[in-house]
Amino acid sequence: MATILVTTTEHIPGKDYEVIGEVFGLTTQSKNIVRNIGASLKNVVGGEIKDYTNMLTEARDVAIERLKQNAADMGADAVVMMRFDSGSIGTDMQSVAAYGTAVKFK
Repeated sequence: MATILVTTTEHIPGKDYEVIGEVFGLTTQSKNIVRNIGASLKNVVGGEIKDYTNMLTEARDVAIERLKQNAADMGADAVVMMRFDSGSIGTDMQSVAAYGTAVKFK
């Protein structure tokens, strides 16, 4: 896969480009039952649940890589206006979507 520039801004300084279209990268992740029990116990005393933080970090990274692959498959050079969305499915699964606009440099 070619290197795909991903930016949260609308404009890339010094670049002229044409819009190709929407691109997405999606993933749904879950921790195993042992980790879920540990997280439930942490819920009683409070504080950061590091296993879930790590899961979300991994999910974000996977979503960005899939976004880049989607853009590369469309012949894009970059993705502008990249954003994240996330949500839970049940009590132990988390979905993360990275989305933006694929562009081709002129």
